[in-house]
Amino acid sequence: MNKFLKWGGATLAVLAVVAVGGAIYVKQNPIVLLRIVTRFKDPIGPNQPVVWQQGPETAPQGKRPPNVVLILADDLGWNDITVNGGGVAGGVVPTPNIDSIAHQGVDLTQGYAGNATCAPSRAAIMTGRYATRFGYEFTPSHPIFMKMVGEDNRGLRNPIYFAENAKNYPPINSLGVPPSEITVAKLLQKQGYHTMMFGKWHLGELPEMRPQAQGFDESLGFLMGGQLYAPSGAPGIQEAKQPWDPIDKFLWAALPYAVSKDGGPRFAPDKYMTDYLGEQAVDAIKANKNRPFFIYLAFNAPHTPLQATQEDYDALPMIQDHELRVYAAMIRALDRNVGRVLQALKEQGLDDNTLVIFTSDNGGASYIGLPDLNKPYRGWKATFFEGGIHVPYFMKWPGVLPAGAKFGLPVGHVDIFATAAGAAGAAVPTDRVIDGVNLLPFLEGKEAGRPHQTLFWRSGDYKVLLDGDWKLQVSERPKKDWLFNLKDDPTEQKNLADVEPEKVKQLRGVLAGIDGQQAKPLWPELAEGPIAIDHPENPAKFPDSPDDEYIYWAN
Repeated sequence: MNKFLKWGGATLAVLAVVAVGGAIYVKQNPIVLLRIVTRFKDPIGPNQPVVWQQGPETAPQGKRPPNVVLILADDLGWNDITVNGGGVAGGVVPTPNIDSIAHQGVDLTQGYAGNATCAPSRAAIMTGRYATRFGYEFTPSHPIFMKMVGEDNRGLRNPIYFAENAKNYPPINSLGVPPSEITVAKLLQKQGYHTMMFGKWHLGELPEMRPQAQGFDESLGFLMGGQLYAPSGAPGIQEAKQPWDPIDKFLWAALPYAVSKDGGPRFAPDKYMTDYLGEQAVDAIKANKNRPFFIYLAFNAPHTPLQATQEDYDALPMIQDHELRVYAAMIRALDRNVGRVLQALKEQGLDDNTLVIFTSDNGGASYIGLPDLNKPYRGWKATFFEGGIHVPYFMKWPGVLPAGAKFGLPVGHVDIFATAAGAAGAAVPTDRVIDGVNLLPFLEGKEAGRPHQTLFWRSGDYKVLLDGDWKLQVSERPKKDWLFNLKDDPTEQKNLADVEPEKVKQLRGVLAGIDGQQAKPLWPELAEGPIAIDHPENPAKFPDSPDDEYIYWAN
């Protein structure tokens, strides 16, 4: 029996809770009990084989539309990959497979995430629109869990919990991308593509919001925000926990280790999650080699909980810090499985006719407690400083896009929709605002100028405008403006707000105009939490200081 399978099934719920304090923890944190009840209502079965729909036995004659493969990492820091000059633990963990996409294609060096947290960012990727245009402003979260986070007082700056907003909060499974939105999968499906989704969805759990209803012919993954990479405590797995972080405690207690095929019953994978998703993507490529396909491969790595295989951990004896070593081992696994997908495209003769896009949903997270994930940029996931939204972003299409090129003008996740449509020959909808543009003419050198004059982000009262080289951040808590000229100061070291009041006024006007076009949130924020810009969490190593610059992030 596989070493993971004996840890599968509904008993995982009990094991996970025991791992973080047993019944006392459940009593103090009802969200954990809620998840346990859910698991027993929707139990996790043993591993089962996955069969992918088979395409034609032979390829059609003549030229066919290119395949599109979108690979999304979760919370990958700018400095986590070696192509950006860094790499985990000072470069001792190379990422040759991820790097190869940039080396063989175009490195979009000023690429921006759709949002600074995962769910709204994914909504922007799927729709080509600012997620705030259709009310997907906050990551769906249960009020009980957000109460835990919002009341986690730490000293200098404490979270704020909005109890009034929790009273009429919608059921969490109803929170997602509205069915009226047009996803890139719907667009390509109508164009004759076979569409497949792997891994983390996080865009709604109701039937009308699931992958099958949003344009995917097949899916294998999980609807909620995350999963364990292996059962907690399973043999052959190294783990690292962040006791200072209330979210981490919840993840270990509440997350299952399970996937679902096409919305069917949940079952346990038969190996480490990152390897499992990569292996299944390879099988799907083989099954569909003779027809155009769209693959959305949304790894949950390297998001917490931090779990790595013993093999990857053992390959990094030069890293002394256990937590950093586990994290680095997760990056190693992520890169390996990106390589597996790229190799499968080559082996099936599809490499030259496939547009491959690689990016991360947002920057590295401060709550991991590691200091250099987003170096040289300031800020973290859940901030609109560059460390939160300036992400690795590469596109490769041999023979169409130049190899080894760099594109240094601002582009965003919202551009993936129109770019994929352009590659496939699909018309972009005209009945709604599409914020993204087709990047292919710019990357091919056929079109000059900026793809965007402005880019916009919002989470509650924290709003940001990028206008040309100028970036304005507007915050209510603290009540402060940050103004940076990214051409002269790409790492946001010098706040020019006090010395450029006219520029602030002008940009505030532009910001207000775009902000006024956005929809009201479909559900309210439940809490705001303080995030220091210049150091990670972990009070023992990186205590807060009265001099810290910080923002409050709304969710």
